Amino acid sequence: MPLKLYRRGEIWYYSGTIGPRGRRKRFRDQSCFTKDKDIAARQVAEVEVAYWKGHFDGPAAILTFAQAAANYRNAGKSDRWLDKVEAHFGHTLVKDITEQAVHEMAKTLYPNCSGASLNRMAITPVLAVINYAAKSKLCSPISVEYYKVEQKVKDIATLEWVEQFRKHAAPHVGTLALFMYLTGARVGEAIDLQWEDVDLKAQTALIRESKMNKERVSHLPMPLVVALSNLEKIKGRGVFGYNKSPDQHNAWVRAIERAKIKPLTPHSCRHGFATALLRRGVDVVTVAWLGGWKTAAQVLKTYGHANKNPKLVELLLHAPATQEIEDSSLSASKITTI
Repeated sequence: MPLKLYRRGEIWYYSGTIGPRGRRKRFRDQSCFTKDKDIAARQVAEVEVAYWKGHFDGPAAILTFAQAAANYRNAGKSDRWLDKVEAHFGHTLVKDITEQAVHEMAKTLYPNCSGASLNRMAITPVLAVINYAAKSKLCSPISVEYYKVEQKVKDIATLEWVEQFRKHAAPHVGTLALFMYLTGARVGEAIDLQWEDVDLKAQTALIRESKMNKERVSHLPMPLVVALSNLEKIKGRGVFGYNKSPDQHNAWVRAIERAKIKPLTPHSCRHGFATALLRRGVDVVTVAWLGGWKTAAQVLKTYGHANKNPKLVELLLHAPATQEIEDSSLSASKITTI
């Protein structure tokens, strides 16, 4: 039956079916969110027109960004940064969203942000939503050129920095720094670590990767095992005792001030993890696997900086000393005591 208007209380609703046999679409108790019958009737007419346009011209003819975003969320995809983008494009047809429109949206929503931020918060969500819909044959895929980003050398924490930090830090935040440096964990992943995820006897910790919704098991060198075993367990909290990042941040800053060392962020420990392993000859694929990076290319792009020492060419004349590294090399006797 065609769509019919009816009223419940003061609000108008509609129900019915549209379309030919075998491809009918049923609507049941759909609210028009209005008390005005004329406005409600116009909404119903627009629903019918949209259906027939999609029926004859294909789903791409009527797919809005809001609908594509809803499909994306319903599939369980991450919607970080999506709200503002969706509010901007809203009922704009996906087929009408061009590369220029995406760049204009990025500058409108985030006028003072860097290229890296615009890529992350504006362009990436649009590409994710539209290209997910394209995989479902609802529209055509889209490509948008990312803003150029000047790659900066990351500030890294070294083992010496971590040692000085721990000497002047409270036990929990000091061990937190050591944990991030020796496992490559992100600060959020470390703060979320629970005691049931830690096996001190096996020297392992289960890290739940916040960015990729995955898990990895990290080896705990013996100095870290000792530091963890000496931590006081706080009821209702994770291993490091922080439920909120501001609490951890304040303790972190105070320790740096007392130690009078270079002010680094917790993420610098993750940077230090990758950089130190690469400089010790561990291949980039292994570093990516150990630290939970999505790809080796990401590690190489971020941490693959040249060692600008022209005398390195001397290595071509000498066979470098090599040492076979077995799994046992991770034992306590072969790790610098901290």
